[in-house]
Amino acid sequence: MASTVTTEPSGNSSASSRPGYGQLLRTRGAWTFLLPGFAARQPFAMLTISIVLLVQHTTGSYGAAGAAAAVTGVSMALFAPYSGRLADRYGQRAVLVPGVLVHAVSGLTLTALALAHAPLWALFAAAVPTGASVPQVGPMVRARWGVTLKGSPLMTTAAAFESVTDELTFVVGPLLATALCTAVTPAAGLVTEASLTLVGGLLFAAQKSTQPTVADGGHARVEHVSALRVPGVRVLAVTFLGIGSVFGGMQVSLAAFTESIGEPGLNGVLYGIFAAGNMLSGLVCGAVAWKTAPRHRLIVGYAALAVTASGLWAAHSVLVLAGLGLLVGMCIAPALITGYTLVEDLVPAGARTEAFTWLTGAVALGQAAAVTVAGQLEDRFRDGAGFLVPMGGTLLALATLLALRSRLVAAPRNRTVARGVGHRVPVTVD
Repeated sequence: MASTVTTEPSGNSSASSRPGYGQLLRTRGAWTFLLPGFAARQPFAMLTISIVLLVQHTTGSYGAAGAAAAVTGVSMALFAPYSGRLADRYGQRAVLVPGVLVHAVSGLTLTALALAHAPLWALFAAAVPTGASVPQVGPMVRARWGVTLKGSPLMTTAAAFESVTDELTFVVGPLLATALCTAVTPAAGLVTEASLTLVGGLLFAAQKSTQPTVADGGHARVEHVSALRVPGVRVLAVTFLGIGSVFGGMQVSLAAFTESIGEPGLNGVLYGIFAAGNMLSGLVCGAVAWKTAPRHRLIVGYAALAVTASGLWAAHSVLVLAGLGLLVGMCIAPALITGYTLVEDLVPAGARTEAFTWLTGAVALGQAAAVTVAGQLEDRFRDGAGFLVPMGGTLLALATLLALRSRLVAAPRNRTVARGVGHRVPVTVD
């Protein structure tokens, strides 16, 4: 069954079959949630690297730093889907406002404990609420696009645009966090992250007109089935775990590499190159009118990611590492975009925010495991041993994806396919 639907009713279909970013950004009401949404999601890219740099500075151990960051990531991965489910049921504002308040307080508490050289268990205790309260702004923005576009062919472009926006934050975030931690004070990264989360999250929550509506105050008689019960979502979650292993492994290993050559300031630059490749390929991916089914694109793109990530451990110079990092980044965005696009086909509209948060949580969980393992490898073996983590994570995820690829086909609910929320035009299923 075709995973994407295109219609060509007449000769003027080219505009609608090849929607562009300009058309997307002219969507009425889009900027009211895009700008505050960008500000609110920016801290997410700063959190892990800020914890790693602060805790490594106060303890002298990448293993301890990776473990503290991992606790934050695991906590976020476990609580993010419940946050998405609550947002689907009670509204985004009801989840965001208390969430950003808790996150700001717990993040500042973690900072204070680290500066006070508190024991590792105390850092873990503060890391749990810090991760659990990370606002899931990216999935919420994607859900708002679904409501705003209502099944328009711009949905695929919106998925690409959101991936590009995510990657832009991963260009700016690590650079900003590294600059603050190295040039100002090791605590500046986490303090800024907590402040941006609070301000950006409250501004985003204030945009009531574009958030998905909740019937009867969240008590409507609708089916509240977990998105994780959809087989394809479970396969995508494993796939995104592998992507998280790349993010986490790169963050720790690049920090260790640049410190070993006496240039810690290059950490943000190298990670920024990696994220820039991700962002640029995302722009291209969203501009192409794909004729290949998303499932096939995901398999091909993920195979390329596994191959390029497997070469990182052998890089021992800044230029080679920058080049490989760029290639790895260029392979990530297509996989992310395609995965989020598949959610539109696999998951009922009432569970999509939760589905998006499962995928976001999977990235965070993979990142958490990666920073832990990579930190231990760098402490014990050094010489780029942490780069083995992205290789192992992507190869295992690729094997799972190949074995279970048949589950990425949506089960037919009837004889028509609806693209997005509220789409009314029936399209015959092949």
